[in-house]
Amino acid sequence: MDKINLGSTIPAYPMPVSLVGAHVDGKPNFLAVAWFTMVSYKPPRIAIALGKGHYTNPGIKENKTFSVCLPSEEIVEMTDYCGIVSGKKTDKSQIFDLFYGELETAPLIRDCPLSMECKLLEIVESGLNEIFIGEIIGTYTEERFLTDGKMDFRKMRPLILSQPDTSYWCLGEPMAKAWNIGKRYKAKRK
Repeated sequence: MDKINLGSTIPAYPMPVSLVGAHVDGKPNFLAVAWFTMVSYKPPRIAIALGKGHYTNPGIKENKTFSVCLPSEEIVEMTDYCGIVSGKKTDKSQIFDLFYGELETAPLIRDCPLSMECKLLEIVESGLNEIFIGEIIGTYTEERFLTDGKMDFRKMRPLILSQPDTSYWCLGEPMAKAWNIGKRYKAKRK
């Protein structure tokens, strides 16, 4: 099978969706973000990539805090709304039922099955984006989203963004146990 060169582009691969929150001009604001990733296990750190012109960026810089909340399928409309309207023109502070952990300027969303409050550690410029690296100070969920004390993503029903078709998807079924299925391959190679 011949491979096709798509050129110098970012591969549009499915990504989990988050709602990034920060206080901007004294009010909570949220934007939908799919460009985020874990960057350290110990200490727990996460990075979010935001376009330099986003309304939320100055709030993160001023308060040195932000939140990353993972929405479920149930709030897909509100999540998408936060991605298509700017806080510059629309007050998004009343969209969600909010709560706060230790950080007073990292708004967390009660309707999200998983929310993380972060203390800003570093900002890295990368092309048209600013990458905000934060230490996770607190991670919040509810008992109903746990199985045997661990987060159960089937119960959480997170949103996944697919860029090729610009659609939100649901999480599929598990297919294999990570750090385990490869043992079968290893055994075959002996």
